[in-house]
Amino acid sequence: MDTRLLQLLVCPVCKGPLADLRSEVGQELTCHADRLAFPVRDGIPLMLESEARSWDPEAEPPPAFKLGEP
Repeated sequence: MDTRLLQLLVCPVCKGPLADLRSEVGQELTCHADRLAFPVRDGIPLMLESEARSWDPEAEPPPAFKLGEP
């Protein structure tokens, strides 16, 4: 997925920043405020609340990087 595109995306629920998380589940975009992880399939983020899974930041390693940060 293009890094420039990632910097434009925000959480569809709270409009907060997202972080890129790559784990055994695959690539996901995570929202710390809502504790949701949105899947990325074939390079396309599925930014629907119905597609998101509950995400516990304490149970998983920290995201690889925060979106919008250099």
